[in-house]
Amino acid sequence: MKLLTAVIPCYNSAAYMSRAIDSLLSGGEEMEIIIVNDGSTDNTQEIAEDYQRKYPDIIRVISQENGGHGEAVNTGLYNATGLYFKVVDSDDWVNEKALCQVMATLKELIADGKSPDLFLANYVYEKVDARKKKVINYNWALPKDRIFTWDDIMHFKQSQNILMHSTIYRTKLLKDCGIRLPKHTFYVDNIFVYQPLPYVKTLYYMDVNLYRYFIGRADQSVNEQVMIKRIDQQLKITKIMIESHDLQQIKSRKLQNYMVKYLAMMMAICSVFLIKEGSDESLAKKQELWEYLKRYDKWLYKRIRSQILGRSMNIPGKFGRKVVEVGYNITRKIYGFN
Repeated sequence: MKLLTAVIPCYNSAAYMSRAIDSLLSGGEEMEIIIVNDGSTDNTQEIAEDYQRKYPDIIRVISQENGGHGEAVNTGLYNATGLYFKVVDSDDWVNEKALCQVMATLKELIADGKSPDLFLANYVYEKVDARKKKVINYNWALPKDRIFTWDDIMHFKQSQNILMHSTIYRTKLLKDCGIRLPKHTFYVDNIFVYQPLPYVKTLYYMDVNLYRYFIGRADQSVNEQVMIKRIDQQLKITKIMIESHDLQQIKSRKLQNYMVKYLAMMMAICSVFLIKEGSDESLAKKQELWEYLKRYDKWLYKRIRSQILGRSMNIPGKFGRKVVEVGYNITRKIYGFN
């Protein structure tokens, strides 16, 4: 059995997918790389098959009709044979030295019978033209280099959310929790990292800069104008996440607080881009989203509204909307996203 399965969802990725594949090959024979060609119309398939011929014991190519990023991840998970599972987007890559360190640590943990449900490492915003690369670590939020539980976590800064880039889940846990990402929908990575959390009992954090998150293509899903254009998909994802768990039933108070905080972030993202779009229709959608949350789960609504993000998104009038836009621009400059 392989130690780690890395899935690379590819859609017309011929121009940049090799960097992702080459970086993962540094994991050696204990790595399983599954390239999912999600209905590409360029020569993605030919590039993937060429890699498969060169590395038949490491690389597998699966082709499917276009189903979107989430369906490609679903396919990768269904076919994964590694003990652990990671998603690497085709325009991103991993640091080879950090990957070797992570693989060695996972092997040691497994040998000691202490393998965690969720392994975490840092990620880096590889933003085009940025003078300094922004590293997202979990210092002061998570214990380092040891097995811990949700009750051991500390204070998460606003920038320290657990994202797909930082996670390596136990494959069996993902399969057992029944996660299924929706087809033809963007931003499903939020579901991927959020839905399994209550099933996670043990965690491990290694302070290495493993994942390199590329930002800079004009058509990228996290481009600000693209996100505004696709706001209905962001709204869909947020509602799926809200409905995925009754957070009052989460036994660990610290995990409950973290999941509330994550949903507050999702509500804020939707609200910000609806405000930035600025039309009457968009402002009505923002109002409807908050009313939906209140109808669906009044306890959760109150918890989110009590947080700074929740309060700031609901300051009334033009002044309130201006405050949101200014706050968003400052945050973007500080943390380097979009």
